[in-house]
Amino acid sequence: MKEWKLIVDKIPLKGSLNMAVDEYLLHSIEKDSLTYLRFYQWERPTVSVGYSQKIKKVVNLNYCLRNSIDIVRRITGGKLVLHHQEITYSVCSSDNKTFPPTLSESYRFISEALIHGLKKMGIDAYLASEAPASYTKGNLPCFSYPARNEIEVDGKKIVGSAQKRLGSRFVQHGSIPVEDNGDLLESVSSLKGREGRVRMASLSRVLDRKVSFGWAVDCLAEGFSEYFGIKMVPKNFKVKEMEKISEIQRNRYENKDWTFYRKEC
Repeated sequence: MKEWKLIVDKIPLKGSLNMAVDEYLLHSIEKDSLTYLRFYQWERPTVSVGYSQKIKKVVNLNYCLRNSIDIVRRITGGKLVLHHQEITYSVCSSDNKTFPPTLSESYRFISEALIHGLKKMGIDAYLASEAPASYTKGNLPCFSYPARNEIEVDGKKIVGSAQKRLGSRFVQHGSIPVEDNGDLLESVSSLKGREGRVRMASLSRVLDRKVSFGWAVDCLAEGFSEYFGIKMVPKNFKVKEMEKISEIQRNRYENKDWTFYRKEC
């Protein structure tokens, strides 16, 4: 039975640190066939934008500044996401025997594993079909529509994900709302009215009860384990690894040239 490394960050972290950890994991698997599954939280409301997005077109900067909302830029593509009262997952892998070599197919595999975990919570989730062109080509937030092979419940997106590939290795991370923060998402977005409306589902809203981080992560991890037929082995970072992560955090994700202008650091 194959083994994956499981990382569960029980303490919410700063957005720049969360992004640095995912990038470190992506680079750490360059020479070995490994897979990491990570679950984490955010210490304060944080907006993340996709690699190619222009912040002024998608983020209400004045609102974020007035309300102490952090902004980070991901190395993955995709659209604006508000990270608040959610579970974030990431999969970093260089295992080309488990995952197909294309973004779309590996994306679908991960979505199906997430659906398996959501069903363990009692949530009847399913893969979405094509999103409208106004979403695909426009600047709408991530939770405006489910894109192809993303996950929805009753026509609303419950998981929003993005992936970056470097040859045969990739990182995919995504947002799973625990609480419905659609109003705040619309506020941090620069889009207003019908154009900026979100169609978000949350774990608590669907289940009609409070959902704990630990319980939800257990269900999701078990779903991955069963879907891929693998064993989870806990992973803790060593001191030297944390030093490298801190360097990535400092040089990229806390660097305004990267965040606001996407200059390589």
